[in-house]
Amino acid sequence: MRVRCDHALASALLASTALAGSAQSQVLVPAASEAVTLGELSVQGASGIPGPQGGVTVGYLTKQTRSATKTNTPLIDTPQSVTVVTREQITDQNFQNLTDQLRYVPGIIPAQGEGNRDQAIIRGQSTSADFFVNGVRDDVQYYRDLYNIERVEVLKGPDSLIFGRGGGGGVINRVLKEANGLRVREVTAGGGQFGDKRVTVDVGDRVSDSAFFRLNGVFEDSGTYRQFGELTRYGVNPTMTFLLGPQTTLKLSYEYFHDDRFPDRGIPSQFGRAYNYRNNIRTFFGNPDVNFTKVDAHIATATLDHRFDSGVELHSQLRFADYDRYYRNTLPGGAVNAAGTTVTITGYRNETDRTNYFSQNDFTYKFLTGDIKHTLLGGFELGYQEGLAFRQSGLFGFGNTLVSSVTVNPLSPITRVPVTFRNNGGSDANARYDLGLAAVYAQDQIELNPYVQIVGGLRYDHFDFAARNQNTGITYGRIDDLVSPRAGLVIKPLPNLAFYGSYSVSYLPSSGDQIGNFTPGLVIAQPERFQNLEVGAKYDVNPTFQLTAAAYNLDRENQRLNDPNNPGFFILAGKTNTQGFEIGANGYVTDWWQIAGGYSFTDARIVKGFTSGSTNIAPGNTVGLVPFNAVSLWNKFAVTPEFSIGVGYIYQTHTFASSDDSVRLPGYSRFDLGLFYQINEWTRAQVNIENLFDRRYIYTADNNNNLTPGAPRTIRAQVIVRF
Repeated sequence: MRVRCDHALASALLASTALAGSAQSQVLVPAASEAVTLGELSVQGASGIPGPQGGVTVGYLTKQTRSATKTNTPLIDTPQSVTVVTREQITDQNFQNLTDQLRYVPGIIPAQGEGNRDQAIIRGQSTSADFFVNGVRDDVQYYRDLYNIERVEVLKGPDSLIFGRGGGGGVINRVLKEANGLRVREVTAGGGQFGDKRVTVDVGDRVSDSAFFRLNGVFEDSGTYRQFGELTRYGVNPTMTFLLGPQTTLKLSYEYFHDDRFPDRGIPSQFGRAYNYRNNIRTFFGNPDVNFTKVDAHIATATLDHRFDSGVELHSQLRFADYDRYYRNTLPGGAVNAAGTTVTITGYRNETDRTNYFSQNDFTYKFLTGDIKHTLLGGFELGYQEGLAFRQSGLFGFGNTLVSSVTVNPLSPITRVPVTFRNNGGSDANARYDLGLAAVYAQDQIELNPYVQIVGGLRYDHFDFAARNQNTGITYGRIDDLVSPRAGLVIKPLPNLAFYGSYSVSYLPSSGDQIGNFTPGLVIAQPERFQNLEVGAKYDVNPTFQLTAAAYNLDRENQRLNDPNNPGFFILAGKTNTQGFEIGANGYVTDWWQIAGGYSFTDARIVKGFTSGSTNIAPGNTVGLVPFNAVSLWNKFAVTPEFSIGVGYIYQTHTFASSDDSVRLPGYSRFDLGLFYQINEWTRAQVNIENLFDRRYIYTADNNNNLTPGAPRTIRAQVIVRF
């Protein structure tokens, strides 16, 4: 069925930014399979929909979000670089995890994450903790699924005012699907190479005129292209929306998610490059009987939106999350020797259970002072996190003859020597920790006239972190009080053209990217400080196509630089500088051609480093895993009303596995392909081919001797049924 909306209706839908996400915004919209005419474009499959968290989305383009400012603000008026991956793009590309999905976001580079978690490099800053759901922290290390996600927002540049601690290079915010009163019946079933099998369900409807329901679920049982690779995951996420009155909305969400899989740290190096990687795409190094990782997550959220008679709007979120998480692995412990005859295998086990409690409360008020418009935001956040950091070293052998590593031939790198895990009470963590945080913040978005806007704000954070070493009984603690400013200027010579400049600061307390064990060295460490200066431009070529550009200078001070040859050791006074330039493009170039992606130039350098034995992280070195140039561009061409083709291209120049620049990873290019056919009104079939020309390359790394080969040509298919 093709239903066309006239230009007035489409404009009204896109102009609904003032209503989207508010308590009284209940809008009936075209179904996803309908066509919308926007300006001169008759767009098949697009709808200008006020969505979750203030989003207004058309195809691959989101026009506004509340995530960057905590208020419903058009992206063109936001003095920050923001890239949004929409639900349509997620469906079309059909990637199997969040990190891969981010590969088409300019400025994002995947990190290995020790083969057991999501980890990304954002503007030269590696993070495993700057992940959020609807603006609330989701910082435990695990692989996140996209079955219940409406869109993924990548906000670049440090910004503690909105998200609190961390976020040095930016943050990754997932926006959940929610019960919106629309009838949804969707089942997706897919499969492919390496035993890939996956099914998702999305069902939603009205229980009554004031109560809406939605349920998302997933089950997957798949293999991977790596030897012994396998995973099982399943999740369920029911949500409810209650219209408690004309000015009050309550939303409830609960998710249970389970993921277990075979963690894989990849292959070692030799002579400063990946060891024979073209012939080791699948080869596993270690003991396959040992490697295993698991997470069970319970996440419950209550969101209250209320508009007071005074005009003040309240947006309040209460989040409880409990994570049962551990992993054990064996891995290459060093480089292959010069003769190519030996490589060491080491191992360890980690348990990182955590429980989070967060309360965020935002108050927004719009008013005038003369002809000047203000959107004033004030709010506070309270949080408490507690958990266990417990590590055990792997010991190989039988009986009383135990050693910390074994040696194997790299031509036959699998070992079956039994592994015993023990906490050595020294370098192995064994701590119970808790973190209490309290924050207040204020921000004013000032529209001086149609041509000039100013954004300014300040956040105060109080962190109280303590960890009790269960081996010694000693408790270490530290309190930090941090103030983070933010300022931005937007100049709009035309309604569809904006130039901006911004200044922002973010802090990472000495407890680190992942809170956990606290040592005497960390107790005296000053918080890391991120300072970002950025200028950019945003141009709405037409109502459904936006071009963006940004140039920035990002300084990171008091950085704890990891010693790649001595895991667990670092220097406290490191400093890096990243200078970069990004170009982004999202939306409909024509009525038959959509694109998403862009180009990034990133020059991330060590300013202050250190020398430790054979390790030389020297000033001038390139930060690990950061390419100078990277291109990622996804194109979708509507050949006929029923048949479309997607073509993706990824290219990056060489990188180094770590910041000592001793192991060089070659640059690579890759093509991806998608074929989409609308069989009838209810059914769509698609085939995705990743790495179409079967290129051999190194995809990412964790250190100099844990290098992940890229996937070979991989074919997946899925059928989507809506009824």
